[in-house]
Amino acid sequence: MRRSEKADRIGEILEDLYPDPPCPLDHNDPFTLTVAVALSAQTTDKKVNQVTPALFKKGGTPEKMASLHPDEILELIKQVGLAPTKARNLSTMAHQILEDGGDIRPDWKFLESLAGVGHKTASVVMAECFDVPAFPVDTHIQRLASRWGLTRGDKVEQTEKDLKAVFPEDTWNDRHLQIIYFGREHCPARGHDLLGCPICSWAASKKRVTEEAKR
Repeated sequence: MRRSEKADRIGEILEDLYPDPPCPLDHNDPFTLTVAVALSAQTTDKKVNQVTPALFKKGGTPEKMASLHPDEILELIKQVGLAPTKARNLSTMAHQILEDGGDIRPDWKFLESLAGVGHKTASVVMAECFDVPAFPVDTHIQRLASRWGLTRGDKVEQTEKDLKAVFPEDTWNDRHLQIIYFGREHCPARGHDLLGCPICSWAASKKRVTEEAKR
């Protein structure tokens, strides 16, 4: 089966399971989403959603965040991974935004220039807040795209390129979320029975099934 045919069938399954996938990170606006996504690196969305209410109460705007000392931010986010680095980045980010005019705007170069914001975070913000077609790739998407034979890349840049090539552009903003939810609910990283999976059972190669059965 060609990649494009496989992607079409996968898309139909995901559309049926998750017709209107919500953003898993709680946020109020582009700034708070940027903060939440930046915090989510090496941390579960659930944990991020637990710490952001208190953080947003004190630092829910660039002005408020910039007024906090990095140690104050750290105290509010200390439960997330890499908290000291993230606290410094959030402080720097807030000052950068204020220097630029005070708002998060739909500009790739601007977003990726912010401290702690890489291409993945920028992609999430562009898709969710500004409805710009983007395909953020996280560990869930990387794993599933590989299992399903939609990419041979082991780097997110190649995987993003491959997925954009097989899924229609007008599906990207929902498709990446659908894959994330499918990974969480049906396609875990460990102890996964590929032959019993709604997608892996037919999309994964025999070689991949054999390899994962030995883990």
